[in-house]
Amino acid sequence: MTDADFTQPVYHESDADRRYVDDKTVAVLGYGSQGHAHAQNLDDSGVDVVVGLRENSSTRSAVEADGLRVETPVEAASEADVVSVLVPDTVQPSVFEAIEPELDAGDTLQFAHGFNIHYGQIEPPERVDVTMIAPKSPGHLVRRNYEAGQGTPALLAVYQDASGHAKQEALAYADAIGCARAGVVETTFREETETDLFGEQAVLCGGVAELTKAGYETLVDAGYSPEMAYFECMNELKLIVDLMYEGGLGAMWDSVSDTAEYGGLTRGDAVVDDSVRENMEEVLEQVQNGEFATEWVAENQAGRPSYRQRRKAEKNHDIEDVGERLRDLFAWAEQETESESEREPEVSADD
Repeated sequence: MTDADFTQPVYHESDADRRYVDDKTVAVLGYGSQGHAHAQNLDDSGVDVVVGLRENSSTRSAVEADGLRVETPVEAASEADVVSVLVPDTVQPSVFEAIEPELDAGDTLQFAHGFNIHYGQIEPPERVDVTMIAPKSPGHLVRRNYEAGQGTPALLAVYQDASGHAKQEALAYADAIGCARAGVVETTFREETETDLFGEQAVLCGGVAELTKAGYETLVDAGYSPEMAYFECMNELKLIVDLMYEGGLGAMWDSVSDTAEYGGLTRGDAVVDDSVRENMEEVLEQVQNGEFATEWVAENQAGRPSYRQRRKAEKNHDIEDVGERLRDLFAWAEQETESESEREPEVSADD
């Protein structure tokens, strides 16, 4: 497959001119999932990096242990030419309010997700470039792939081009964190934000979780054991997803039995029918018209009461208790526990 086969432009290392970042200082605000990978990869690529964290952040020691400079977000932004905002979406508006006076004409405000720009929670000054480099994997894989001499695909978008070379600088940044080794796909803030939210809600997080629980509950309610229901509706899900991830739907169908293939092809659309698609269209409309964004902002301002209640109910679902006991039977469960300390911590609301 060539780049001409894609509907959107795809860029590689040969398209990137590193001079657009090599002589600049990059402030990486946040040191969580994406922040630690961006900062370390940039540093290894020879870019001057300063990490911005609040003064009492528990992550400061980790930054220093990794050999990087750390300042407050305001101090980091004041000396930087490129400010990469990698704190959680819910924290970004307040962080931006603090650093906005430090943004000089020609500076760049960069994101890895377009939520706050697209929905107007952050209104950048006209004097700066506003770009996005969004790796399409968790940060620990971005870092691991870079160290292995490999790359992670990423998205590139330009919201505001005050300098006239915002795209070139963003591509150089993508190259410096290793993403241009794999391929950088051009998109827009709107497209990235809306497709990302829809995918999370309708398929990846919301849809899959509800489908899994519904299948589990259907079997248990019909008198089958919780253990068998878990194996069939939760445990084996990873096997199928891995096949799709590696080779698409075709590889999955080719790998399962003929019985499974025929059953899936003839019964799948009885479950995910036109009514489900209509519901998905409604979810997408709420993303597109800003209804979800407004709801989520209000939820945070109110202290997240609905979020906390739903999260508690999800953790208390029977499938979680059954799964916790069954996962202990697998050898990889012990390996996962042993390697837990090697994983990146979840991003805190302040980091």
